[in-house]
Amino acid sequence: MDHTEVLALYDRDLREGARPDGPGMRVERAGKVVRQVGAEQDWNGVLWSDLDEASVDAAIAEQTARYGESGLAFEWKVYGHDRPADLGRRLLAAGFTPEPQEALMVGEIADLHLDADPPEGVHLRTVTDKAGVDLLVGVHEQAFGTDGSRLRHRLLARLAAEPDTLVAVVALAGDVPVSAARMELVPGTPFAGLWGGGTAEGWRGRGIYRALVAHRARAAADRGYRYLQVDASSQSRPILERLGFVALTTTTPYVYEP
Repeated sequence: MDHTEVLALYDRDLREGARPDGPGMRVERAGKVVRQVGAEQDWNGVLWSDLDEASVDAAIAEQTARYGESGLAFEWKVYGHDRPADLGRRLLAAGFTPEPQEALMVGEIADLHLDADPPEGVHLRTVTDKAGVDLLVGVHEQAFGTDGSRLRHRLLARLAAEPDTLVAVVALAGDVPVSAARMELVPGTPFAGLWGGGTAEGWRGRGIYRALVAHRARAAADRGYRYLQVDASSQSRPILERLGFVALTTTTPYVYEP
């Protein structure tokens, strides 16, 4: 895999050429900025920018004004190769708060090691309805310690309007949900994104996360996708590297609260 070529493809297809990632969302292109705008419970934020020292501060002010019109908090995703080089510092000066940096990792599905199965006593259930969404969100809340209301809204809306663009799965030990994850497919591109992989405490270190990655990778391959992309934390990165993923750059969310 040519890392430079794949990163350029990622920027073109998933950032500069981004499509709305759910029903009710819209992507706006304003000069050298691409942003997504929706309701309060949706993901709002800047996906791509092509700025320089002369234009960056005005562009930042324009985004805060645009989202401020609707009273929306939003995120500016800054990648390690974005310009200008001090974009993050300028966002900080404008009142944004950084969240933990992650690695943008990409794997070519044909080259990944996908022989991972769930451990004994654990089986996978595909999420297709509200009951499945409730199981997934419950595990998400346990694993990450966050409120899952927005995730529940997002998944239910997507299953209702665009079910072919979502693969969500819950791992159960008997009837007890212990891990969950989802994959968002981007039609018209070679990319599928892995999101939200989390395992409840007490069930970690048993290979469930690895099995969920392999399950989704096989599902993406069956649908004709070539690459998987992940925003990987320091905890998941080593597992993904063993599966064959490579880090292309970093990504840091900068959050602005109006």
